[in-house]
Amino acid sequence: MDIGIITLFPELFSAVMQYGVTGRTVQNEQLNIHFFNPRDYTTDNRRTVDDRPYGGGPGMVMCAPPLVSAISAARKHLTAPVHTIYLSPQGTPLTQERLTQYASHTRLLLVAGRYEGIDERVIENEINEEISIGDYVLSGGELPAMVFIDALARLLPGALGNDLSARQDSFTNNQLDYPQYTRPAEYHGHKVPPVLLSGDHRAIENWRKKNAEQRTHTKRPDLSPIT
Repeated sequence: MDIGIITLFPELFSAVMQYGVTGRTVQNEQLNIHFFNPRDYTTDNRRTVDDRPYGGGPGMVMCAPPLVSAISAARKHLTAPVHTIYLSPQGTPLTQERLTQYASHTRLLLVAGRYEGIDERVIENEINEEISIGDYVLSGGELPAMVFIDALARLLPGALGNDLSARQDSFTNNQLDYPQYTRPAEYHGHKVPPVLLSGDHRAIENWRKKNAEQRTHTKRPDLSPIT
C-alpha cells in the first residue's frame, strides 16, 4: 500500500515509520509513505502557505494554491486514482469498519491541515472524504494522520505476528475485546478465571464470547446491544 501525506512537518512521522507495527510494515515495504510539503510548491521568497481569513477573525488559514499543487504532485507521483482524505474534526468519525474498507485500497492520500484549517475550496474540489479521530481540536492533522496509519497498518496481511490479532481487536464486529490475562495465575490475591486454565478450548471460546458481549454492553452500549 502507498500512502501520500500532505504536511508541513514530515519529520513528525518518524514515530510511526521507525517503531512498532507500522515501522515493521515500512521496513518490509508493505507500506510505502510519501511526503509532500506545501512549502515546496509556493512561488514567493517567503514560501508562504497561510494567510488571514477573509471576513476577519483570529488565526490563519492554509492557502489553496500550494495545497492544490502539493495534492496534484502527490497524485502524479502515486500514478493511479487516489482516494484523498482530509483529517478534520468536522469529518466522519474514524471506525474499525471504515479502516477495514480503507485497507482494500492500494493508494491513499492524507491531507494534514494546520492553523485554523484549510481554504474551503480545497475541500470542495480536491477532497473525497473528511475523517475525524474525535470531537476535539488538535494543532494540526499530523497526529490524526499517524493514528490513521497506525490503525490501518495493523490490518495489512502479515503486519502482526498473528493475523488473528487484528480480527479479534476491539470494535471488530461492533464489540470490545474480551478480558486478557497472563502469568502469574494469581497476583495479590486475584486469580485468573479457572476456565482459561482448563485447556477446554470450547469452554474458553464461550467464556470469551460472553465476556466480550458483557463488556461491550457495560462500557459501550452504543456499539451493540447484548443478545
